[in-house]
Amino acid sequence: MQRKFYVRAFIIAAIFLIASTFYYLPFYVSKPGMAKELEPIIEVENGYEEEGSFMLTTVRMGRANIYSYLAAKFNKYHQIHPEEMIKSPDETDEEYNVRQLHLMTSSQTAAIEVSYQKAGKQIDYKYKGVYVLNVFDDMPAAGKLAVGDKIFEVDGREFESSDQFVDYVGGKKAGEEISLSFERDGKTKNVSLPIEPYKDNPEKVGVGIMLTEDKEVITDPEVTLDTEDIGGPSAGLMFSLEIYNQLTEDDLTNGYNIAGTGTIDPEGKVGRIGGIEQKVVAADKAGAEIFLAPFEGGAEESNYQAAVTTAKDIKTDMKIVPVNTFDEAVQYLERLEKK
Repeated sequence: MQRKFYVRAFIIAAIFLIASTFYYLPFYVSKPGMAKELEPIIEVENGYEEEGSFMLTTVRMGRANIYSYLAAKFNKYHQIHPEEMIKSPDETDEEYNVRQLHLMTSSQTAAIEVSYQKAGKQIDYKYKGVYVLNVFDDMPAAGKLAVGDKIFEVDGREFESSDQFVDYVGGKKAGEEISLSFERDGKTKNVSLPIEPYKDNPEKVGVGIMLTEDKEVITDPEVTLDTEDIGGPSAGLMFSLEIYNQLTEDDLTNGYNIAGTGTIDPEGKVGRIGGIEQKVVAADKAGAEIFLAPFEGGAEESNYQAAVTTAKDIKTDMKIVPVNTFDEAVQYLERLEKK
């Protein structure tokens, strides 16, 4: 009888433990991810080889269950984030993932633009439309459009950029309607939506969507990027450096393993990212010798300052380098002595 009691108790406990792993709290937990070499996933046609490596760094992010939440409480480089700080209101996990992947695509496009222009190479564009990144639940697009929809016409017009789209819609008056043609799951759909003022900014009107461009970059020589399911815009700086290095004869790595992070815009400005501390930890574990961090114009609480603090805390020999722009990063690397 006693043996049966223990067996039942064990089974009940096991069921509870398994079930509790699928009970999610209204938080996300982030922790150090990986530092991944870029040469195997970026290929410039007939590009130059490099002796060292450029590496992107990532943060692992997931919804918190009770166990990951408790583990994060006792691990300095695991961070807990309220759900509303990670996702937009009413945004599903699928929509969040789609948004992150589109941000990654935009980051790749900007990196290609910056690196090819710096190398003096040919670059052209084919504009395809705009992707929906977010839909506001209190605006006309709610329930009509979804994250990932590609809008290619407004009132029968095609546009050359997302700015033209925004300017056209923003020039309408509240109460007017616009007709959108969009693609979802390979099928073309049409919808008419009224223009309304935004609740938090009544002077601004629209249908309640956040957008990103769907723009094909045509290059000579051709470049391909295989980033799989890596999301977000924070690898922009490192993408641009890897592409530029393959385009030019002189090897910017000079034999070093160089990690880093930072967004990049088409003008080459390096922007702030999240999770810098965790990315420093990931880079150190991967054996990086140099880490490039956004300097943000020398701001007191810049990514660079946080990276320096983390590097001291984990007692790494990795050198933390501040950068404001792509050009600054290139100039620093050009001055490195060969390893």
